[in-house]
Amino acid sequence: MSDVSLLTGLAQDHDQIAVERLISEMRSGRPVLVVQDQQILLAMAVETLSEDMARRLSALSNEASLLLPAARLRRLGLDREASGRIALPKIDLARIETLSLRLDAKIDAPVMSITAIERACLDLAALALVLPAVLVLPVPSDHVVCQTLLKAPMDAISHYRRNRASALTLISRAPVPLENAATEFVVFRGGEGLRDQVAILIGKPDLSKPVPVRLHSACLTGDLFGSLKCDCGDQLRGTVSYMAEQGGGILLYLDQEGRGNGLSNKIRAYDLQSRGFDTYEADEILGFDLDQRRFDFAANMLHQLGVTQIKLLTNNPEKIAALMRSGLNVVAHERVIGHPTAENVHYMTSKRDRAGHLIDVDAMHVRLKTIE
Repeated sequence: MSDVSLLTGLAQDHDQIAVERLISEMRSGRPVLVVQDQQILLAMAVETLSEDMARRLSALSNEASLLLPAARLRRLGLDREASGRIALPKIDLARIETLSLRLDAKIDAPVMSITAIERACLDLAALALVLPAVLVLPVPSDHVVCQTLLKAPMDAISHYRRNRASALTLISRAPVPLENAATEFVVFRGGEGLRDQVAILIGKPDLSKPVPVRLHSACLTGDLFGSLKCDCGDQLRGTVSYMAEQGGGILLYLDQEGRGNGLSNKIRAYDLQSRGFDTYEADEILGFDLDQRRFDFAANMLHQLGVTQIKLLTNNPEKIAALMRSGLNVVAHERVIGHPTAENVHYMTSKRDRAGHLIDVDAMHVRLKTIE
């Protein structure tokens, strides 16, 4: 390896490490710096902004702004398809919380288009799985905070997801007997935020033929506690049983809680659902579009396991399209429906109507009446 290529690789690694540190800092409630050439922005997640921090940041600059995604701006009454910036004459915590989260809030000031570096600040919030609302303010390059706060280049943040998708590493594997199936758990590390992703090899799948595959996003409430609000737990256990009966298959258990929004935001959305909003309306109130998940790293897991052709078990057409784009041969796809409950039929209807999921809700209603 040449000295030039070695130095290039080390610089790229340094930038990736810098982004990962900023993700941790933002989740921990500390401000970070995003850099583009000579421009430096301090970024702070709104959900962890305190009165004390607001006072300290006010002393730093009088040019603060609030960055909000398009979904939240629509809930504030604007017809927007792009994120925006609201100037803050002062860092008023109550106003910021209202614009970012309050249910009945309306826009109260002009909204400007965001720049590339500001978009990177919102991208960082998404990677950190915090509420997608960010306070930013410019910082002079010679200010003392530039020597104390962690920073990362704008481009490294913008390209982080793509770069990490191709950087999965197989960490460990072992047989794990389940109640109805012999399985092997294979742990990969990577994807977004260096979280662990798990491939469960059920039975002895024949890799020379189309392999039954399911991409299952983690759902703490449904998978572990049997929540009646969704059918995730039923899908998970039903898939394992189905694959065992078919002689083998692969279930990818992906750390993408709440359609990629993170557990805390999922519970925020549940609170809104308890007030009458459907799952997608709740997410939009919080600032999220229909689905933040990506499945390119899931395709990488399958490639590393030697899988080239699959029969995908899913109701989500985006999963089918994503794996086909990755170069996998999706020879067939089948539906996966759990048990209907009075609490989850509305949820399933929303998935069909808002996100195009391939779900026969009418049949679910008939089945629910039979159960009742």
